[in-house]
Amino acid sequence: MNSPRADLAGAVLDDIDSRPGSATSLARTVLGAYVRDLGGWIAIADFSALLAGLGVPEQSARTAVTRLKGKGVLDAETRGGRSGYRITDAAEAMYTRGDPRIFGFRQMTDGEAWHLISFGIPESQRAARHQLRRRLSSIGCGTVSAGLWICPHYLAAEASSIVSALGLDEYVTSFRATELTVPGTPREAAAQWWDLPALAARHRAFLDHHRDVLTLDDLTDRAAFDRFVPLLDEWRVIPYLDPGLPDQMLPPDWPGLDSVRLFADAQRRCLEPSRRWVRACITGDSQRMLIR
Repeated sequence: MNSPRADLAGAVLDDIDSRPGSATSLARTVLGAYVRDLGGWIAIADFSALLAGLGVPEQSARTAVTRLKGKGVLDAETRGGRSGYRITDAAEAMYTRGDPRIFGFRQMTDGEAWHLISFGIPESQRAARHQLRRRLSSIGCGTVSAGLWICPHYLAAEASSIVSALGLDEYVTSFRATELTVPGTPREAAAQWWDLPALAARHRAFLDHHRDVLTLDDLTDRAAFDRFVPLLDEWRVIPYLDPGLPDQMLPPDWPGLDSVRLFADAQRRCLEPSRRWVRACITGDSQRMLIR
């Protein structure tokens, strides 16, 4: 068997264990949504101040940075006599790959194709088999049986990159399917293949935590940053776990569409103003802006 590539094609670089709201998760969100907008580099003092404004203590920020360095997301780099952090090329590829899922949620239509992933991995490769299942689950694949997984065909490239990154190509066969014949109804099949109650709970929690952002009038640029970063931090996990199943496979009271609309509205209202505030902080009178 081929050994896993060092960069795992970006598949393992994606930190599926980051708990939304944690210092590490907030730092990843700020890097992806704001530091990339600045060109991919930020001074240590500015990064610490941005995180402090989100309620992250200094020690927690240092710990988060250490973890992100260890995961290959950040490198230390000095520019213009200032110590700072640079987003690595591998992390930039990860963020670029994630942007369409996070900022452009996609839902299947009834006529779209499926991607089926069949594998039989020997017991000697148990750890790799566990990683494969874990990673496929983290991008929204469902489990038809122990060795057969399913996802919308528009996720095929992501699934294939995980297989290749883990060095498991020789054990995996994939198919493109345009029709599925299942016992019972498509809705019943989806309930068996995906943990829809857990996913619905995530959608409802997101709605409960952030619904009020749409009722706030005349948000300042700073307020847009304060409100949007935690919202984005909680949201960015959901489009990975939710594959965007077609309506006929979802429960009648599915909350996903409401949370998709909430995020889209919040993005429209808050993303650019919040980026404008961060740019002003970093390029202008940063200390005055950051503490205001």
